[in-house]
Amino acid sequence: MASPIITAIDVGSHKVCALIAEVHDNNELEVLGVGIEPSRGMHRGAVSNVDEASAVVASAVEQAERSSGLEIGAAFVSLAGAHVAATNSRGVVGIGGSRAIEQADIDRALEGAQAISVPHNREVLHIIPRSFVVDGQDGIRSPLGMHGFRLEVEAHIISVSKTVLQNVTKCVENAGVAVEQVVINPLASAEVALTETEREMGVVVCDLGAGTMDIAIFIEGNVWHTAVMPIGGKMITSDIGHGLRLPLEVAEAVKLEHGHALAMEVGRGKNFSVQPFGLVEPAQAVSQLDLANIVQPRVEEIFELALQEIKRSGYDGMLSAGVVLTGGTARLPGIRQLASTVMQLPVRIVEPPQLRGLVDRISGPEFSTSVGLLHWGARTVALQPHKAEGGFFRLPEGAFASFFGWIRNNLLP
Repeated sequence: MASPIITAIDVGSHKVCALIAEVHDNNELEVLGVGIEPSRGMHRGAVSNVDEASAVVASAVEQAERSSGLEIGAAFVSLAGAHVAATNSRGVVGIGGSRAIEQADIDRALEGAQAISVPHNREVLHIIPRSFVVDGQDGIRSPLGMHGFRLEVEAHIISVSKTVLQNVTKCVENAGVAVEQVVINPLASAEVALTETEREMGVVVCDLGAGTMDIAIFIEGNVWHTAVMPIGGKMITSDIGHGLRLPLEVAEAVKLEHGHALAMEVGRGKNFSVQPFGLVEPAQAVSQLDLANIVQPRVEEIFELALQEIKRSGYDGMLSAGVVLTGGTARLPGIRQLASTVMQLPVRIVEPPQLRGLVDRISGPEFSTSVGLLHWGARTVALQPHKAEGGFFRLPEGAFASFFGWIRNNLLP
């Protein structure tokens, strides 16, 4: 049979990225199509204008289809925003005699964990098992095949706003693409950001996007805490715009070209020219040190808020592997050192792993979520290969057949 084809659409506040990849042996991914468009109609991870957001998604999808020669029928889609909430819950089931535990027993235990009060305007998106207990024996990763009378599961349950979810789904469907599964940003980013050792020892994934900061804490191999905060790189851009009296598009360019998170590392006498509001010419000279003095306080505040969230989770003493930074804002020079100073943890910046195919445009940390969605899809196919039949691509005439499978709302390690 042909290799599975995976499609990912990362709908962010700064950009929309559509990727098409083929899954080869050993889950190696080859990127066949890439489409990237600046975001419009999005604000801090949520849709603010359906028509504009739909048009951007459609344009990104069209680019990916054109570069791959395939027509997208369905895709994995990212989701962020302060509306994301998470809680931990326990589910207990009886096995009915000392017998080997089956997948159906695990599913019943997870259903029991999901029996929590969820407001009518929210929807459970992910149910992630943290650990299992069989007849009082705890610390079990997978109880499948074990004998016992009583099975308990502790699960991490992530819910989202139905309205935000429906609006993002509508924008993708307006582009002619069905939504196979929605994945929150920090879980997608973690697919490519973390090593197995980091997951075991305890680590924080901090995805610094334009409109949101997405946090996921992994301990003993599984996710224990998730949060999405409405702060990101656009706040830094806004501060630069106000401080230097620049249009936001000029402030963004200044941040990318001259920005630095540590004022002490910027030498005096380094200047650059900008065109502020109200002036035609000449351009105004700005000190790079003055710019750093605008950027650093905001970056410090972002990491102080991240540290507050980590402490609120109660797991701040279990993070031996420290913090892994990803997302577009992680490109800011000096940000790793500042993050380590504020959070008092080791920090590293990650980029997506090596891929095959059309990878020139997706090599930075800002594409961790996009590439992570591809890996999420590949792992889903590997877990349920018997469902990879029929496919979800409408292929152009003469193209080869493809197939794909997915597990809806059921993530197993």
